[in-house]
Amino acid sequence: MADTHLVTNQPPPLVDYDVFTTDLALVEGVQRHQAAWALDLLTDLGHRAGSAQAQEWGRLANVYPPRLVTHDRYGHRIDEVEFHPAWHELMTVAIESGLHSSSWTDPKPGAHVARAAAFAVWSHTEGGHGCPISMTHAAVPALRADAALAAEWEPRLMSRTYDPGLRVPAEKAGCLAGMGMTEKQGGSDVRTNTTVATPATDGTYRLTGHKWFTSAPMCDVFLVLAQAPGGLTCFVVPRILPDGTRNTFRIQRLKDKLGNKSNASSEPEFDDTVGWRLGDEGAGVRTIIEMVTSTRLDCVIGTATLMREAVAQATHHARHRQAFGRYLADQPLMRMVLADLAIESEAATTLMTRLAAAVDDEESAFKRVGLAVGTYWVCKRGPAVAAEALECFGGNGFVEDFPMAQIYREAPLNSIWEGSGNVNVLDVLRGLARTPEAWEAFRDEVALAHGADARLDAATKALEAELADTADIEVRARRVVERMALVLQGSLLVRFAPHFVADAFCASRLGGDWGHAFGTLPPSADTAAILERATPKVG
Repeated sequence: MADTHLVTNQPPPLVDYDVFTTDLALVEGVQRHQAAWALDLLTDLGHRAGSAQAQEWGRLANVYPPRLVTHDRYGHRIDEVEFHPAWHELMTVAIESGLHSSSWTDPKPGAHVARAAAFAVWSHTEGGHGCPISMTHAAVPALRADAALAAEWEPRLMSRTYDPGLRVPAEKAGCLAGMGMTEKQGGSDVRTNTTVATPATDGTYRLTGHKWFTSAPMCDVFLVLAQAPGGLTCFVVPRILPDGTRNTFRIQRLKDKLGNKSNASSEPEFDDTVGWRLGDEGAGVRTIIEMVTSTRLDCVIGTATLMREAVAQATHHARHRQAFGRYLADQPLMRMVLADLAIESEAATTLMTRLAAAVDDEESAFKRVGLAVGTYWVCKRGPAVAAEALECFGGNGFVEDFPMAQIYREAPLNSIWEGSGNVNVLDVLRGLARTPEAWEAFRDEVALAHGADARLDAATKALEAELADTADIEVRARRVVERMALVLQGSLLVRFAPHFVADAFCASRLGGDWGHAFGTLPPSADTAAILERATPKVG
């Protein structure tokens, strides 16, 4: 081969490493929040997630997206979706690892933290298959609105056997759950839904209408919102009925999405579709909100994981790539950029584990606003981190062969999935207005770091003044909630992160010594220590 084709100065792929133990912020969060009992399990899963094989599964599942099959060869309507075998490999590991169920089946102290960490670790493969895993996990608290339906479906959903395909649920080794909420005329404004549910003589309802964004349509059962005589109501809608016939679930098309390619997102139509009422008529939002709350936490987990993956890829690349006579990781300006990204990632991970701990400890007041604050801010920061990390690769980052392209396309998703940024911000305002104890719990959490950093104390005082002024509060809502997120992250990092991490965060995010782009930390930031902590150790 001619010398012109010799390949040099190209970093090796980031594979065959433990994605868990190399993420020190995540490890410390697990230990801090009563989940140290899961360290061995998480380490094993971390090795599997970082393996070349699992990374290849993630790539293949996105390169070969799902395919809609509306009819079988004989012309029968079947409305099924076919997936690449790599999807099923990813799902098998996720289910066998209990990412959909462990916090319910083994509710010991730290169970939700351990499950959150496991969900994060395995999501390093790719994020799409996490959708049915997340929805199945989140369906459980909503199903408990009806003891009989919970008794019927929980054992199926809690199984650790992945059993794909549409068959009678009672005959399957395990089932998965999804949700059907939004419609094309309303989106997040679900009270405008037009799908109608008519009571039948056998105690069930018949649904007629459509849904605009129903992901993972090969799940066995869906929680669906429809207008019953008494108002918007939640229904349990299986794909296959107990007698083996197919419930009407006509998939009109699969969405051609920007990212999340491995996961099928569909537009189903209902026509005399059988559903079982879950909760009272008119209480649909109140019933399904339990499911939404859980999936919002998973949006935080998913985005924190994308940020960590972006930082891991960028620091690994910089460690092996040379330019202008030096490794990128040794160049001061690149070190500043990477350290800034690492600070953002660690703040997201630390907040994520704290929110999971709030679920474990049933801190309903703190969770009421803390989760919406975290969902808004972490999911907003994800795309910015992905874009800057991609730039660290130069032209390679913009090529689909490299991992950053997939990360970049996936990054905006979670800021839309369970309510856009505005929806989450307005939810914070509602929580503060309707639940005074929510602000008290939030303030008390932040106050645990009082006196430890003057910049944090000043930012907290400014936030309190901002909240005290209720004039034009909706116009200022993003500004207020952003400050809430930064103060909460600052409090957590001051208490739990190394000093060099907390100091850099407080100086830049709270003290104002920061620009408008990554790579503008104060010159005094200990970038060497930050990068030593953030860079994955391979081999």
